[in-house]
Amino acid sequence: MITPTSIENLKNNLDIVDVVSQFIELKKNGANFKACCPFHGEKTPSFVVSPQKQIFHCFGCGIGGDAIKFVMEYEKLSYPQTLEKLSGLYNIPLEYDNEKQKQDLTIIKKLNHYYQKLLFSNENVKKYLKTRGVSMTSIEKFEIGYAPKSSQTLEYLKSNLFNLGDAKEFGLIDSGENGLYARFIDRITFPIYSINSNLVGFGGRTISGHNAKYINSPQTKIFNKSKLLYGYHLAKQDIYKQKQIIITEGYLDVVMLHQAGFTTTVATLGTALTKEHIPILARIEAKIILAYDGDNAGKTAAYKASLLLGEFSGGVVIFKDGLDPADMVKENKIEDLNNMFRSPISFINYVIEYIIDQYDLVDPQQKQKALNETNNYLKTLNPLLQEEYASYIARVLNVKEQYVQVQKFDNSRVSNLSLSNFDLGELSIIRSAISDDTLYKMVTQDLHSEMFEVHKKEFELLLENKDHEHLRGLLVDERLKILSQEELKQQILYLGVPFFTKKLQELMHDQSLNFKKKTRAIRTLQDKLKQLKK
Repeated sequence: MITPTSIENLKNNLDIVDVVSQFIELKKNGANFKACCPFHGEKTPSFVVSPQKQIFHCFGCGIGGDAIKFVMEYEKLSYPQTLEKLSGLYNIPLEYDNEKQKQDLTIIKKLNHYYQKLLFSNENVKKYLKTRGVSMTSIEKFEIGYAPKSSQTLEYLKSNLFNLGDAKEFGLIDSGENGLYARFIDRITFPIYSINSNLVGFGGRTISGHNAKYINSPQTKIFNKSKLLYGYHLAKQDIYKQKQIIITEGYLDVVMLHQAGFTTTVATLGTALTKEHIPILARIEAKIILAYDGDNAGKTAAYKASLLLGEFSGGVVIFKDGLDPADMVKENKIEDLNNMFRSPISFINYVIEYIIDQYDLVDPQQKQKALNETNNYLKTLNPLLQEEYASYIARVLNVKEQYVQVQKFDNSRVSNLSLSNFDLGELSIIRSAISDDTLYKMVTQDLHSEMFEVHKKEFELLLENKDHEHLRGLLVDERLKILSQEELKQQILYLGVPFFTKKLQELMHDQSLNFKKKTRAIRTLQDKLKQLKK
């Protein structure tokens, strides 16, 4: 935990005009500064920054706050991540309640520097990377290194007086029948950073013919490969600028695509895209391009990922003829890559085509199975997309459209989410609750359906079942964001305090209750208000 004193020190040393200017262009306007709001599309500037009050406010979308809130919203970071980013940008140190964890991370950083030095003194490793087309600039940018024999790594840790228990806890070493050994032995190393740019582990590629071509750091308290994307810390700025993210399967794909100018590229860590990646992708609101190999494993991985991404913008690019993105960069097929990334197969199209390709449509029974499976998939989509893709499935299967089953929705139960009847704040709360169990508990414990002026029905469905099919579309609605715990607390206060204050005032003037019941009810409401404010 970052100490309150150091947070206050950071705030006192930040100038909001300077901070916001790091991300958008501001123009002087009287005592204030103005710009087009970066949080919603507009042509006439309504975004105002006040150097006197040290706040920003948009009169178009209503968003506002201090310098920390701006960076949180702009970079889509959590509160601690934002503090650490600003601390690094302005060289203002933060203090932690648990200094041990901070020291632990230093072990990983120092070992990474050691691996980098070894690479530059190892001609075989440099020769291998050169044959793969990796430039020295890319080696430095991605901090690529070389892990030596186990004994050398252990000797380095011991001679620098690092705690071997900490090294083991963070997956750098382990113990076996013959004692301690290094996790990465005779491998090219690729340091892996967390979403908020902390070095948390390594990926390693063998250069000695080991059966496991690639390995990652093991699961630790700071390393969870299902929540990490390799290269994200380098790609993040361009992802937000270009509104695009390219997801590949391997480290070298990321390195080589960045080298060719595709600087929004990241990779999953030896695993398919998972549900745990979805909050990251939903937060960045970008076009998602899956760039996967054309072998069976790559096609299957693309299919599983597309099931998760069905209603996101973007699509799938499959590489054929045994090539992968790294190979194409090496062969200087940059324009071919540009064309492929410009016209991916949409996720829904890819899923439908993948399902149908598994069956022999000449055989009537096989065609029926293909129809059944595509029907089942269609029912997972929102009503509009079901209608759109029903005719497509019928055309591909060469069947009458009446055989393609579109699920009928009871629209009377759910509010119309058109712009004329749409509350961004209310729906963001509901979407956050659907996406995270902790947030769900906060929302259902502290909020009441009567607090929702526009989306009361959606909230009631949330209470009934957070996985309700009628709420599924909220998960991929690009207008909505998943709130952090701090943001959600503020929203709960925003809705809860006025609601319970009004209830309390009504109760005070209610003459129908006897004194005992009225006193008890007033105390209950007062306690609720205290609990919310606390």
